[in-house]
Amino acid sequence: MHKHVEEAINMMWQRYDEPLTLTDLAGAALLSKFHFTRVFRMATGTSPGRFLAAVRFYRAKHLLLRTSLSITDISYRVGYNSLGTFTTRFTKSVGVAPGQYRHLARTGIGMLPPSRGPVDPAQCGTVLGRLHIPSTDRRVRIYAAVFSSPILQGIPVSHDVVEYGGHYLLNAVPPGDWHVCAAAVEVDNFDIQPWDRRPVFFGSSTAVAVRPGATTEVDLTLHPTRPLDTPILLVIPELDNCRPSEATRVRQTR
Repeated sequence: MHKHVEEAINMMWQRYDEPLTLTDLAGAALLSKFHFTRVFRMATGTSPGRFLAAVRFYRAKHLLLRTSLSITDISYRVGYNSLGTFTTRFTKSVGVAPGQYRHLARTGIGMLPPSRGPVDPAQCGTVLGRLHIPSTDRRVRIYAAVFSSPILQGIPVSHDVVEYGGHYLLNAVPPGDWHVCAAAVEVDNFDIQPWDRRPVFFGSSTAVAVRPGATTEVDLTLHPTRPLDTPILLVIPELDNCRPSEATRVRQTR
């Protein structure tokens, strides 16, 4: 069934600027709409509509960096007829407004956006565990965070940065059901432009129930990125910077 889902995802990447319907996507997968929706969610962890929206914002990020197009033109290019709707949803999904993202990426992103502070830390829980990654000669950094869905988007309520593999710790996680998501990125991969960079490994958990004052343990195994993985919308320095940080430039000149 994954092959059928991948056909629909290919359509999203090729025709993201069109008003694709569930009927169009199910047709590409050669499945009924009901069966397609169920199979798609099982394969990707999210709905076809949310996956398509992620593809559109991912493409919008690239247009902001590769071109001098206005934000209005970019919104039309990725399938939005309303600039206000595009700007609001982009900001919610990426964590910063379109114009701010363009500026930060071109001038240098130093770190992840700060996590959203909890209303009452005493009523929050903790999520921790071990990150398992395939063996690699690349120097990688792993960003782990909790989100309301398996898509790395918006500003996470809690995140941790881990060098190579090892344990992660997510404090002050509000009560509720959350997905632990992690992306491993190559630290020194600045020979190519941001729109050509990809995470080395990716992983996400099923929904995890977090309770006040409780610690939840979730070990996560990351895999090489694949077509079924949702695009990463969260602003990550190693993926979004147009220019390397000063620390990276120093390492590369040694």
